[in-house]
Amino acid sequence: MNKNSRHWIFLVCFGLLFCLAAPVYAEDPTPIPSDDEVNAVAGKLFCPVCENIPLDVCGTQACIQWRELIREQLAQGRSSAEIQEYFVERYGDQVLAEPPKRGVNGVIYWLPLVMLFGGAGLLIRTLRARRVSLVIPATDVVDEIAPYVERLENELENYQNN
Repeated sequence: MNKNSRHWIFLVCFGLLFCLAAPVYAEDPTPIPSDDEVNAVAGKLFCPVCENIPLDVCGTQACIQWRELIREQLAQGRSSAEIQEYFVERYGDQVLAEPPKRGVNGVIYWLPLVMLFGGAGLLIRTLRARRVSLVIPATDVVDEIAPYVERLENELENYQNN
């Protein structure tokens, strides 16, 4: 083999390798969720450590870490509901700002309506019962006030005569 044929073999092999190589694309960077997106999810959760403080305004180190966890999960494409479910699985329903409408918590949602309609029904029933009991036959009223009417008429006559 001469020197020129080795160059040609090398060029052909290099050309084949170049043709067979797959293109390499830069990986799309995952979008970093904004603070508003993180706080929108965190506002629906209470701090599991602090009492009655929403996660979006709590300043403890734990809450800062949980907000970063929310940011990571949002970056992975998880929805707000999935993230809330993640926290409920670990800390229970008490981390939710709005309790779920199931189980005992369902009573909380329906009890005001039941009390409203029950109270309205009781009020209507009571008013109907009072209206019936307050109706006094007219003859009884006339008989009761007849002595007073007579006395008043007598006094008016005496006054006019004097």
